[in-house]
Amino acid sequence: MTQTEQHDSMQGYECQLTCRPRPLDAVAIAETVGRAILQFAPRIIPSTGAPIPLHLAAIHAHRVLSRVTVGATPTNITLTWRATPRLESNRLDAERVQRVAIARNVALGDPLRARQLLHDSLAGVNPTTAPAHPLHAEAAILLAELQLRLGHPADATTWAAYAQHSTVHLYGPTHPRSIHALHVHAAAHRREGHHQRAYHLYRQLAEHLATTAGPHAHRTLATHATTALVLHALGHCQAARTLLADTITTHRREHPGHPATARMTRHLSRIWRDCAVVGHQHQDT
Repeated sequence: MTQTEQHDSMQGYECQLTCRPRPLDAVAIAETVGRAILQFAPRIIPSTGAPIPLHLAAIHAHRVLSRVTVGATPTNITLTWRATPRLESNRLDAERVQRVAIARNVALGDPLRARQLLHDSLAGVNPTTAPAHPLHAEAAILLAELQLRLGHPADATTWAAYAQHSTVHLYGPTHPRSIHALHVHAAAHRREGHHQRAYHLYRQLAEHLATTAGPHAHRTLATHATTALVLHALGHCQAARTLLADTITTHRREHPGHPATARMTRHLSRIWRDCAVVGHQHQDT
């Protein structure tokens, strides 16, 4: 079977002569294979003391499997195991998986060590030209988050852009990993002062969240609120105030008592004050 991109931007597997009405979901297949590897051949994955995500476990499939036969659905799979695992094969990938897992574990307590581990796991990867890869995407989004925490938004933007491109290519635009990468990418541009680019990314994020979580979900409304702040930074005072006021009304109705409503209201008051300072006139109250 060959990899193909479906109409909804999800990666899939298609057999020769298009013998299926549509490609099989590549993410579902990878997770099924990864689950089998963790259950029956966990010894091939370096121990880190932390759970290994299914999609990263599946990276090692070629070391223990000689054939994967897929039936009518992505979970209807027959695995043909190698008589002798390739324990020394692709040691670089194994080491990179280990570094990413350790970095995820120590990121809160020792961000500098975590950053070094992630840099090591991404050695030789050019984020502007590298192809999509699940392990590199995982490391890139962790590194982007760390760089934001450490006050380096320019570096965060570079790796977040790669992570977003990779996750969309691998999993589709509305997959949780893709949405998370998009969120970090938007935040990095905002922190770097690229408000126009941040505005478009937050708009895209809000659209995906409205589809996956719902138009009135807290995450969707919080993204609208942040979009309003970006609009204000761009100088669009009236549009920012209107969007934020509408968001507050909806958030108060859909999530009564949520502390975010008070934060949004404080931001709205600040926008009003800033608009008054620069002499913007509002016709409505």
